[in-house]
Amino acid sequence: MAKRSIEIKTNDGVAKAGLFRSAKASPAKAGVILYMDAFGPRPVLDEMAERLAGNGYAVLVPDLFYRNAPYGPFDARTAFTVEETKTKLMALVTGTTQEMTVLDSGVFLDALTAEGISGPIGVVGYCMGGARALNAAATHPDRIVAAASFHGGNLASDAPDSPHRKAASIKARVYIGTAGVDRSFPPEQSARLAEALRVAEVDHTIENYVGVGHGWCVKDHSVYNEAAAERHWKRLTTFFSETLR
Repeated sequence: MAKRSIEIKTNDGVAKAGLFRSAKASPAKAGVILYMDAFGPRPVLDEMAERLAGNGYAVLVPDLFYRNAPYGPFDARTAFTVEETKTKLMALVTGTTQEMTVLDSGVFLDALTAEGISGPIGVVGYCMGGARALNAAATHPDRIVAAASFHGGNLASDAPDSPHRKAASIKARVYIGTAGVDRSFPPEQSARLAEALRVAEVDHTIENYVGVGHGWCVKDHSVYNEAAAERHWKRLTTFFSETLR
């Protein structure tokens, strides 16, 4: 597996990103943008991108917090239980708005095009990245044909930038994997999102991973669940293989 560190110029600066390709799949079948969780790019996300790239995709993992770099690193197991790091993390998350990431997503797509990936694109987001993946799909329906979210928070909140408000603009297939208990995406939000996608006639699946907590997919989280994480990999790779053609 080959990782190449690249720099992507945006309207607000330069975003560092990792681009992952499999040497066995050249050219790549399609491109994927992986929207990070709240703890930023780190080795565990590299591992996830490498695994996804092993299925024949060119996978881009951009730093969404680049406007505030340098920052961290953060320990995902303890960052939200230590007041000092919690405050720093929340400042990064709230200071990087959905609108910022929506604008950046066009540049991320251009970066994949510059790498020779000109066809349909898939996106997947974890935690805060889930909403950003859906908003990207709504903003770029001509390029993004598959959008997945795992333990994504606030996908159907009362906020004006909540993804469910843009459901009518989504042309991609959508897969939502929710944690069994997740304060950032309670049952009423799940119902609201399902209704918005249904009314918009979006091809979608919302699946509840019963018994796991927010962050279960990512190895360095305290609630990581190997069996459920493997189930997530099966769902994600099948979803992309069926859609990114």
